[in-house]
Amino acid sequence: MKNKKGKEMHEPADMKTSNGNKIMNEAQEKESAAADMEQPEQECDEAAQLEKKTAELEEQLKNMTDKHLRLQAEFDNFRKRTLKEKAELIKFGGESVLTGILPVIDDFERAIQSLQAVPENDPGKQGTILIYNKFKDFLKQNSVQEIDALNQDFDVDHHEAVTKIPANEEKLKGKVVDIIQKGYMLNDKVIRFAKVVVGE
Repeated sequence: MKNKKGKEMHEPADMKTSNGNKIMNEAQEKESAAADMEQPEQECDEAAQLEKKTAELEEQLKNMTDKHLRLQAEFDNFRKRTLKEKAELIKFGGESVLTGILPVIDDFERAIQSLQAVPENDPGKQGTILIYNKFKDFLKQNSVQEIDALNQDFDVDHHEAVTKIPANEEKLKGKVVDIIQKGYMLNDKVIRFAKVVVGE
């Protein structure tokens, strides 16, 4: 410092220190202010990154949830289909065997018709009828039943028309007037259609 006469005056040491501290404090305040200005920008960047990451994670969660629900639905459909197939297999498993027996039943019925003139006490006739009845009981035990066709309305779901003939009576028109081959059902499924003659 200079006095009024222009001579330099020496500042006390503690004043110099005080001025130095002021300068340092100002510099620190400037740095702090600059850091404070940078901090909101960093916070904004971090918040934006967090939002982006959150959005990505939410999208992944949504996709995984969707996949999980689809897999659950597919498995449920598979389980139901398997149960249905298993039930049908149990219900209709012996269909091919039972269908193979039907021609044998037809042959027994033809044999019994040809034996009408034979006396009832004939051992051959009695044996044939006995075997035929056993076959019929076997079919009944396995839920096979004969389709009722004679004098019934013609039904394409159960009957197969072989030919049509003029009906003797008006009431027989559109009805089954003769059966060429009997039809059979296994539970509620037709395993052989009845071959019939329809009146017209």
